[in-house]
Amino acid sequence: MPRIPEYQYHSAWRQPGAAFRGPTMLDKATKYVLPPLDLLARFYLGGIFIYAAWGKILDPYSFALSIATYQMLPTHVINLMAMVLPWLELVTGILLVVGTLTRPAVLLVNGMMVVFIYAIWSAVSRGLDLGSCGCFASEEAAAEISMGTVWRDVWWLLIGIFILLVRERSRWGLTRLWEWNQERKWRAKAAEDG
Repeated sequence: MPRIPEYQYHSAWRQPGAAFRGPTMLDKATKYVLPPLDLLARFYLGGIFIYAAWGKILDPYSFALSIATYQMLPTHVINLMAMVLPWLELVTGILLVVGTLTRPAVLLVNGMMVVFIYAIWSAVSRGLDLGSCGCFASEEAAAEISMGTVWRDVWWLLIGIFILLVRERSRWGLTRLWEWNQERKWRAKAAEDG
């Protein structure tokens, strides 16, 4: 069954029974504005998670101490979190940057952001003296924990929500590149056969 071009499908959906008059402004924005914004957002958020994970992977002991200072987890879970969380951050960051499995990756990133926001807010409200949030291993990137840290993480969560709302067919990345290649092969085979 031939695929209806995306802009035709959505225009017809908004105007049932009406003749096709061409792409609307929303269709043009979806096609020309959202993909580069999505790409920039994915590079930004994915890069942050890759950078944050790298230092934690190299020094899991310091990261375990950072987790312990929040006083939220039982001691037998802290080492497991210090070993698993950086790798999860690294994998989800890479998936966001390359544009493969983007929706599951951004769901994991957003889930982690909600947990980070709660943990930092809880530490600030309890008046814990943590020094830094433990988000980044380097001293330059590690800022003093405050409500500013919470708002920074809320901003990152909003970027993650934006990435989640972009349709997969509008996304630039390896998955879409593979789909374009498959469509090109299908069209070439159809032209050959028919």
